[in-house]
Amino acid sequence: MIRPSTIRGLAIGVVLAWGWKRAGIALAAGALSSLAMAPFNAWPVLAITFPVLVWLIDGAAAGRRRGIPAAAFTGFCFGMGYFVPGLYWIGNAFLVDADTFAWLMPFAVLGLPAYLALFPALGFALARLIWTRGATRILALAVCLTASEWLRGHALTGFPWNTFGYALSQPLALAQATSLIGIWGMTFLAIAIFASPAVLIDGKTWRECWRVPAAAAALLVVMGVFGVIRIGLHPTAFVADLKLRIMQPNLQQDVKFNYGAKADVMRRYLALSDRASGPTATGVRDTNVLIWPESAFPFFLTREADAMGQIADLLSPGAVLITGSVRAPDVPRNVPITRAYNSIYVIDHDGTVLSVYDKLHLVPFGEFLPFQTLLERIGLEQLTRVQGGFIPGTARRNLDVPHAPRVLPLICYEAIFPSDSVPSEERPGWIVNLTNDGWFGISTGPHQHLQQAQWRAIEQGLPLVRSANTGISAVIDPVGRIVKQLPLGAEGVLDSALPVALQPTVYAKLGDIPVAILLVIALSTVVRRRVAQKLP
Repeated sequence: MIRPSTIRGLAIGVVLAWGWKRAGIALAAGALSSLAMAPFNAWPVLAITFPVLVWLIDGAAAGRRRGIPAAAFTGFCFGMGYFVPGLYWIGNAFLVDADTFAWLMPFAVLGLPAYLALFPALGFALARLIWTRGATRILALAVCLTASEWLRGHALTGFPWNTFGYALSQPLALAQATSLIGIWGMTFLAIAIFASPAVLIDGKTWRECWRVPAAAAALLVVMGVFGVIRIGLHPTAFVADLKLRIMQPNLQQDVKFNYGAKADVMRRYLALSDRASGPTATGVRDTNVLIWPESAFPFFLTREADAMGQIADLLSPGAVLITGSVRAPDVPRNVPITRAYNSIYVIDHDGTVLSVYDKLHLVPFGEFLPFQTLLERIGLEQLTRVQGGFIPGTARRNLDVPHAPRVLPLICYEAIFPSDSVPSEERPGWIVNLTNDGWFGISTGPHQHLQQAQWRAIEQGLPLVRSANTGISAVIDPVGRIVKQLPLGAEGVLDSALPVALQPTVYAKLGDIPVAILLVIALSTVVRRRVAQKLP
């Protein structure tokens, strides 16, 4: 076991660091912390990096104005170190149409992390404002950093990608607590647990030094035991007489948005969808629900009669296709189309459109521009190059699918927003997530996207079926087990039954109320301790 005296010596060096040395330590801590996310899932690194953050905030007291500006700068440096390697893959999207967008790549790779780093900067500053001596300062950091992460997930349409709670994804048993408290509660616990070794420098005796870290380790064990029991109580069961087929075309982006490739795209989709996937598979004929990914076509599907006819010929009687497609607004055919919806269609075996969902939560700079008209006037456009930007949908709702439970459709990164996942109307029987992660190439991005979709299944107790253009397509059961998947960068089809949903989880019933109560209790504890210590 590491001696507290050894840790104390290292901590003093961190506490006393100033200037560029302090910035470098924070940057390194952020970069190392990014390894806790998919596909690495090396969460033990946080037990090293988060105590360093505590010590850096301790040392900020030497700065002016009670150390709040120094703490904010430290948080910003940590954020840059965390988000640049964690989100580097966004730069790949700017190389799809390199002649137009490559010059913007550095702004995206550094600019987005710089914006996101403002949130840990705020969290660190707030933590310094209510900082205490002793173990309660761990709670101060956990409360304030969780609050700033929640704000990151909501401000300016929100971007809660790789929030710290996702570190508890592996083993799967640890993630089960999200069914009780959601991702924000898990973020609070992750920060508090992994920052706890910082107090090893506080105590005078061995028992005093290790009491808090031992309690944190015990909490981690309790979470694991709860998860093992929950997983054991819910073996994967399947809906009877329902067969899904997920098609992953691995289509390159320059083809996917090229109208001239229309015939080739349809041939590929039809042939791949009817491909035998095993010695007993007979193609698409015994499939009830065929699923294609987001924005599957380089054309408006329902305006191409030949494509609709080919889909009708492909499907067996009683079968349906769930597919992504750009949808034209309801205007006469002779009126030029300048804007569109990013949509999901449910199409019957006779080519009838049974239902439609229009994407509600659009991607900034990908599907629309902030201050759209102004930025278009100076020559900027979003990556999808739809003049005026995509039109957002009006409501999140379930879709009826013949011979299957009602389904909640989520397009692309809508799956990363826990509060948006399930509407207040009738509970669906499953979630379908159509996405086009081909924008991000063979990188860590699609792995992170899959991980976050997996958490939506656990939070809600609902199976989630994911169809991705280049991968990773998967069928996930309601406790987060990946039943089947297709790897990143592969072409293929995935045949699976649909897992049965569980009863609504605590999180599905109460949402973020439990974590709000938890944060209030923790904040009250910190404030009382600060008052008792008579700190300025």
